[in-house]
Amino acid sequence: MQKRLLVLAAGILQVPIIKRAREMGYYVIAVDGNPDAVGLQYADKQICATITSEDEMVEIAKCEKIDGVIHPCTEVSMNVMGRIRDELGLSGVSRKQAVVATNKHLMREAFRAGNAPSPRSILAKSADDAWAHFMNAFNTNAILKPSRNSGSRGIAKVERGIAKEEFFRLYDIALVESRDNSVLIEQFIEGPEFSVEIIVWEGKVDVLAVTDKKTTEAPHFVELGHNQPSCFPDDLVAIIKDAAVKGVKALGVDKCACHAEVKVQDGKAYLMEIGARMGGDFISTVLTRLSTGIDMVAAAIDCALNIEPDLTPKAVPQGVCIRYFCPEPGVLKSISNTEVLNGPHVYDWEIYREAGDEIPEVTSSLCRSGHVIVTEKTPKEAVVLADKLISEVKFITNKIC
Repeated sequence: MQKRLLVLAAGILQVPIIKRAREMGYYVIAVDGNPDAVGLQYADKQICATITSEDEMVEIAKCEKIDGVIHPCTEVSMNVMGRIRDELGLSGVSRKQAVVATNKHLMREAFRAGNAPSPRSILAKSADDAWAHFMNAFNTNAILKPSRNSGSRGIAKVERGIAKEEFFRLYDIALVESRDNSVLIEQFIEGPEFSVEIIVWEGKVDVLAVTDKKTTEAPHFVELGHNQPSCFPDDLVAIIKDAAVKGVKALGVDKCACHAEVKVQDGKAYLMEIGARMGGDFISTVLTRLSTGIDMVAAAIDCALNIEPDLTPKAVPQGVCIRYFCPEPGVLKSISNTEVLNGPHVYDWEIYREAGDEIPEVTSSLCRSGHVIVTEKTPKEAVVLADKLISEVKFITNKIC
């Protein structure tokens, strides 16, 4: 019988999963709270419902007699996915594991227990408590971050010498963005940032790719782009992979995709976090397939359906890079020279804004205005081309007085 896959969320990042699952011959039920979610049109069955409601989603899963559930490229409903898995006896991440993998404080505790390298981190009881820790327990710069959120929302660097009032302001921003009303203060790691794309099957942790990240500067560190394979030396990449594998084993997850975020300081890797899911920003859904030839989307789908994933390359690996458009803040007056995005090495591009839209300051991934994905023979060539295209497309904005 045709296997039935429940996909929680049907936004632009979930479209590749919905399409691929149908291509693989599975019956796809896509659920989203937005009736106009772009991914719904590609599913066999569309349901508009609140994907963060555990009871509602469990009832839907039972009624649809699903064989697997997946919540790719986001984490807002990971707990829901875990409960569905538990109650229906499905493959993948349990609710308990999902809670740990979406709460940065619990994740840090798991890393410590599993001897996985991680920055020093303290769960603050209040703004005053965070300030006291910053002044007395840290001799470095630090990061304030929501204990539960993603997409760089609410994250801010706090430097030695910061005024108490500004520290409190940044703490309040992190608190507002936290889904569980708590904030961490953590050691700031000075160095380059990476992600690691992983498939776990029956305890075996397979690293598919290491991604170089480009981010904004302090205080928010929003991701501006990624490239695969990594351009860094092999010995450094090996250190990054080792840290990611230790982190996945510390979380204890199995039969799922994982997306680890790692920073390196003085030759040592530190785990920022690990999502027990596919990564967003097209990293897992597009970049990993182009750079390795391995269909990570198909692998994650099969894991959710309790089918051993095929991790053999099916295409020639390429250098690949994505860059995001981030125009000057203001009201968008015009966009020009987009014809440069139609070149032979451009795999995909999209601009999310149009004339008259307000362009915000880039404080989270939601503030970006478009993207371009390019392929080349090497990742360095792909980076050069993507950066060139980003500079050549012209966004004209009028500052808001």
